[in-house]
Amino acid sequence: MANAVATTTRAPGPPSRVRRWFSGFRERETWVAYAFILPWIIGAVALTFGPMVASAYLSFTDYGVEQIAGFAPTKTVGLQHYHELVHDEKIRLALKNTFIFALMKVPATMVCALGLAMILVRLGRMAGFFRTVFYIPHITPPVAIGVLLLVLFNGQVGLINEALGFIGIQGPFWTTDPSWIKPSLAITSVWSSGGTMVIYLAALHGVPQQLYEAASIDGASKWRQFRNITLPMISPALFFTFIILTIASLDSFTEVYTAYFGTAGGAGAQSPDAALLYAVYLFRQGFQFFNLGYASAMAWLLFVITMIVTLINVLVSRRFVFYQGAR
Repeated sequence: MANAVATTTRAPGPPSRVRRWFSGFRERETWVAYAFILPWIIGAVALTFGPMVASAYLSFTDYGVEQIAGFAPTKTVGLQHYHELVHDEKIRLALKNTFIFALMKVPATMVCALGLAMILVRLGRMAGFFRTVFYIPHITPPVAIGVLLLVLFNGQVGLINEALGFIGIQGPFWTTDPSWIKPSLAITSVWSSGGTMVIYLAALHGVPQQLYEAASIDGASKWRQFRNITLPMISPALFFTFIILTIASLDSFTEVYTAYFGTAGGAGAQSPDAALLYAVYLFRQGFQFFNLGYASAMAWLLFVITMIVTLINVLVSRRFVFYQGAR
């Protein structure tokens, strides 16, 4: 008797992600979609990823004005620039100024934007007009904001001190006193919080009204409703803007450079150390002193710091951010 060999055929499993991705190119719609995003892909490679790779390479070289002019070849210096970062006192000063400025700007901007958004929610028909009015400062050119800072916060003839004088308060010398330079920069940045306000306004409109009605029936005060309903329900928007504002604060450049280091402040004038933010010092090293290798190392240090701060915020947010539908 012949032994019958039983053969079993295994059912084909689901295709892998790579196989599904390649199979999508059989469809005409896939080629059309990639044709539409092709300009973005080219721009990202040429204007973002390409410069990042180039700066990573330059951070290990002595690339400077002599190499730009062709008088000397570019030589590799290893970790020399990163070693200099540790011992550069200006780096520590710039990082300290930047973190202090961020601690002032981010909470103040979020509180101001949330207050404006809550006002707009209750305005009714006039909300559209005031929404436009509050948003207009957000699209003001940063260079104009830097010049406006010098006009408004002038210690002698500034409008801020003039207004404080009407109520009997002697205003400080905002733009020259080192103790008041960063507060004046933070106040100026809060003035253009319209973009953050729009995000909060959309989040407030998404809060279910039945939650407020149930809380009112239970006798909850307005403050309890705000703390236990409004803040948890808009916490994803708060977290998003907190991340964006933190990154923007670490990269702040245009307004500060225009007011204290550019044409308005005088490029050759003695600029105050209290206004030296990290991005300003990076720009001066790269495009004023032409230490492009050192400036590239500074840029990567800022990138690492930004990633660490963002990662910490993401980890901490798991305890405070509530997403609808999540456990």
